[in-house]
Amino acid sequence: MTTTPSTPGAPITERRQLVEYLESGSKPPAAWRVGTEHEKFVFRRADLRRVPYEGPDGIAAVLREMTRFGWKPVVENGNTIALTNDARCSITLEPGGQFELSGAPLETVHQTCDEVHEHLRQVREVCDELGLGMLGLGFDPKWRREDIPFMPKQRYRIMRDYMPKKGRLGLDMMLRTCTVQTNHDYQSEADMVKKFRVGLALQPVAVALFANSPFVEGQPSGFLSYRSLIWTDTDPDRCGTLPFVFEPGFGFERYVDYMLDVPMYFVYRDGRYIDASGQSFREFMAGKLPALTNDVPRISDWADHLTTAFPEVRLKTFIEMRGADGGPWRRLCALPAFWTGILYDSTALDAAYDLVKDWTAEEREAMRSNVPRLGLATPLRSRTLRDIALEVLEISREGLHRRARRNTAGEDETHFIDPLFAIAGSGRTPAEELLEDCQTRWGGRIDPVFTDYAY
Repeated sequence: MTTTPSTPGAPITERRQLVEYLESGSKPPAAWRVGTEHEKFVFRRADLRRVPYEGPDGIAAVLREMTRFGWKPVVENGNTIALTNDARCSITLEPGGQFELSGAPLETVHQTCDEVHEHLRQVREVCDELGLGMLGLGFDPKWRREDIPFMPKQRYRIMRDYMPKKGRLGLDMMLRTCTVQTNHDYQSEADMVKKFRVGLALQPVAVALFANSPFVEGQPSGFLSYRSLIWTDTDPDRCGTLPFVFEPGFGFERYVDYMLDVPMYFVYRDGRYIDASGQSFREFMAGKLPALTNDVPRISDWADHLTTAFPEVRLKTFIEMRGADGGPWRRLCALPAFWTGILYDSTALDAAYDLVKDWTAEEREAMRSNVPRLGLATPLRSRTLRDIALEVLEISREGLHRRARRNTAGEDETHFIDPLFAIAGSGRTPAEELLEDCQTRWGGRIDPVFTDYAY
């Protein structure tokens, strides 16, 4: 989730400017990059509680200590709310203090994995000193919503007040979920369309392979990815599988039309967030925002608004793959590798498209509905998602092999998806391993997850 406002740009006077903004993301293949974002829960080792912003071992203290590694503070109302560095990375805070690395756009999965490892080394050093830990799961396994303090960020106050008006679980999304996502480029509108359709259709495969959130408040929830379930009851105006993406004629203009009617959260002006919740960007362009009369939107407003829709795949000036639960370090590298192999090799992309192109809207929606509970056992026609995952993993591996991006040891990127082959081969999601650990090694207790699955 983007947490710092975009820099102001040109005033928006016509819809065409919004389309051109998305078009500006088009890049030749030589300029394509891989970006990885991942979130972690921060907890006190002494009592396993999520930490507040304030205090000697709070989130603010973690951010302050991280500056020893060259990170620079981003301050709002006197509070450090993010960090940036010269490598085009940032560290940001989700509403409940989830600690997110928004990685730089990098040429290879080797580089993005090195970035992840260095980030985890830094946070371990700081957390060891402060008596804290960071946990890689998709949903907080122990604490209730009311146990988790909100971070002091203006935009989150607006979202906190608006979320309960639209769904039962929006505040849980804000406070109790963690994800890993990967960002990829497109060459043209046609390339974007194919990647968007493949990404949406195959997102349930990613949900199943990365399902890692079976516990709620210390008990099995009955779901393998409770984080994925959360999104089905957060806000129907801005979440979902976007069936229109598969309709004839889909392109940048159709996505703009969708976003024009997604209700806004806020407008950023002069260092403050103005509540515009429930009003549309279309109304903003027409000068009809009661909260901001005699003003016109800027390109920065459009860029910010694009971050406030939460479909399974999201379009900005790149494409975001958003279905995976947070998890251990080895899977943080597996997700960008999985999607890079599919999206950045034309033969692989064609093969993936051929696989999904005749799936119906009803079939895609049924998979999305069933996968949080059933994981790899989710049915599709005469097959299961396990069967499809194995096929898609082979497509990805061949794509990575043809990319032939090697590290200094001469290895290509294919080994990064080995953990996913192990999951699909066994037919057991990570969540099912967690449930077994709870029943056997942990003696029915949930607390050992904070040591066994900490970074």
